[in-house]
Amino acid sequence: MSSSDAGLEEGPELSITLTLRMLMHGKEVGSIIGKKGETVKRIREQSSARITISEGSCPERITTITGSTAAVFHAVSMIAFKLDEDLCAAPANGGSVSRPPVTLRLVIPASQCGSLIGKAGTKIKEIRETTGAQVQVAGDLLPNSTERAVTVSGVPDAIILCVRQICAVILESPPKGATIPYHPSLSLGTVLLSANQGFSVQGQYGAVTPAEVTKLQQLSGHAVPFASPSVVPGLDPSTQTSSQEFLVPNDLIGCVIGRQGSKISEIRQMSGAHIKIGNQAEGAGERHVTITGSPVSIALAQYLITAWATAGLGGLHCQDGSGQWEQES
Repeated sequence: MSSSDAGLEEGPELSITLTLRMLMHGKEVGSIIGKKGETVKRIREQSSARITISEGSCPERITTITGSTAAVFHAVSMIAFKLDEDLCAAPANGGSVSRPPVTLRLVIPASQCGSLIGKAGTKIKEIRETTGAQVQVAGDLLPNSTERAVTVSGVPDAIILCVRQICAVILESPPKGATIPYHPSLSLGTVLLSANQGFSVQGQYGAVTPAEVTKLQQLSGHAVPFASPSVVPGLDPSTQTSSQEFLVPNDLIGCVIGRQGSKISEIRQMSGAHIKIGNQAEGAGERHVTITGSPVSIALAQYLITAWATAGLGGLHCQDGSGQWEQES
């Protein structure tokens, strides 16, 4: 992108493909999908954008909109007006004629948020003043990711103009390094809290001892208050072994392995899980990581791997997949 105006054009000749991710609550998702999927079908057809909604029964879902900038902005416009329509239809609270503003939560790589905020907050202030929308960039990363939530609220017209300006900024400032995307998960209870983020165990509970929490504190560099999870009736903490596979970007795998494999050994020892890192395939930008163990062991191993991969985007720079580190100047 050569100018901010390019992110705002709607000409049919525009060939730039834009992907916008939004975090939505279940009620909002239901509204956007509509009865028998009729609403989302209409938005797709009229905007020509590709719209996908993450699967699962989580309280939150990710809605991904992909297409030309014109198509994405058209889809966002239809979504904003649909949410506004729902607010208008809702009964007034306490007889008041006022109603809450329409709110969209964009999910944006943290490395792009600096450009969105601008030096001393000048850019975000400019966006607020020129659009009339309220914009807030979350201070904390979304759990187990390198993304932040950017909340935009106001009347539909202000939101649409604001999203267009935000997109112009992120198109001009591509993400730095690899991005670990946020995936909402269904949490039965929070086991650990670190840096204002919750680490939750899905499925069946097992015991996490205070000694393990102390070890996690040493690994992460954050104070970790210990919270013993309450046992959910019907769940047996002695669970069977299972396996889970996920991907880690090549340029972050060294931070997970550590010097001469020290870090991955530490993660194995603390989590109690068996962790296998696949060989780098030719032309692939990611490595397969397979974790085997109890659900609690798998969840804890995933948390630690993500924490160290995230650290690789900060002061520690991984030279390669061999686990050799160097301090950034």
